Amino acid sequence: MVKTATFAIVHFTVAFSVGYALTGDVVIGGALALIEPALNTVAFHYHEKAWNLFSKKSHSAEQAPIPGAA
Repeated sequence: MVKTATFAIVHFTVAFSVGYALTGDVVIGGALALIEPALNTVAFHYHEKAWNLFSKKSHSAEQAPIPGAA
């Protein structure tokens, strides 16, 4: 979870900087910094869970004996 939290801090900073640079408006930059990274952080958390699940299944498939190969 620490990895996700530090990712969120970096993402908030980047989102604010881009929003402010494009609009020159602190409010819009702040809104972008709160909304987009918050949603992206949640998506990243579930992406990591899915990735780990996929990796476990892929690893299990590599370990499974091939039927009829004995």
